[in-house]
Amino acid sequence: MFGGQVFSVSHRGAVRPENQDALVCRPEMDVYAVADGAGGTENGRAAADAVINNISRIPPTVKVTERLGEIRRAIATAHESLLSNSKAASTVAVLMLDGPYFVCLWVGDSRIYLWRDGELVQLSHDHSMVQEMVDAGTLTPAEARVHPKANVITRAVGGIQGDLAIAKRTGETLPGDRFLLCSDGLTKTMEDDEICQLMAGSGDIAAAMLDTALRRRARDNVSVIVVCRD
Repeated sequence: MFGGQVFSVSHRGAVRPENQDALVCRPEMDVYAVADGAGGTENGRAAADAVINNISRIPPTVKVTERLGEIRRAIATAHESLLSNSKAASTVAVLMLDGPYFVCLWVGDSRIYLWRDGELVQLSHDHSMVQEMVDAGTLTPAEARVHPKANVITRAVGGIQGDLAIAKRTGETLPGDRFLLCSDGLTKTMEDDEICQLMAGSGDIAAAMLDTALRRRARDNVSVIVVCRD
């Protein structure tokens, strides 16, 4: 395991009656994940749990060289199960640390950020309708945040999609790096520059972010994992 601290929190927010997010922190394997039940459907929580429970079941004895494949299989198994048993769907964002390297996997619009030397970089790229509009130049990022279809994702674990397309990004870690995994309930209530400021702070960063979201009456569930490297 790398040296550092891990902070995590998950809350239903100020409006939603139920928390349909789920998360897992496995520092013994350097694996961290956030899932967000899609669309606020009745089975949203079950879908998020299906993804996270499968990742939680990966044996800690799995070799580092096989860990990434096991995570992919865990997500794929959840996908097939959800397709077979319900139309429920979930996003997922996963961070795996392996010595001086990191690997990000994601499906949907739960995000992964890297804070380094005072700058915040989004490592993931949303699988969402508004992100496609931003990429095409027909919508600005500011407009995307308040667009009526901001919640519409274009990829999910489960749902009605037959094929599962998991996005991946890799890179090198440096001393002092901090990673953030979050559901979109956080990014709907905080701007990137505000997140960057809190990521630079001390103490329980995840709790500080949740406090901010709740003060602003977060209308969605909020889940946060912050992984700080020494």
